[in-house]
Amino acid sequence: MSFQNRTIFITGASRGIGKAIALRLAKEGANIVVAAKSTEENPKLGGTIFSAAAEIEAAGGKALALQCDIRDEQQIQDAVDKAVAHFGGIDVLINNASAIGLTPTEKTDRSAST
Repeated sequence: MSFQNRTIFITGASRGIGKAIALRLAKEGANIVVAAKSTEENPKLGGTIFSAAAEIEAAGGKALALQCDIRDEQQIQDAVDKAVAHFGGIDVLINNASAIGLTPTEKTDRSAST
């Protein structure tokens, strides 16, 4: 399968595994939505949505940097809407970001923030 001109929405794509996946797909010419919280670099962690987007474009892809906290349903919807408006749709979701919720899945309130 070719990822040329496919739009990939990746949560947690500003660093680590999410960014590595984004850079690999960018080499194939994918459109990458960098959906993560970091807009300012943390010296301990490095990377922001903007620096990741620049690296993605340097690798051959197109990027859209969107600040998004996956614990906030409205932020998720806004990011999806912006991605669709920008790239015309979303072909693949890679849900790499995480949030810790110490409740059983069936008792987790999807709007709860930890």
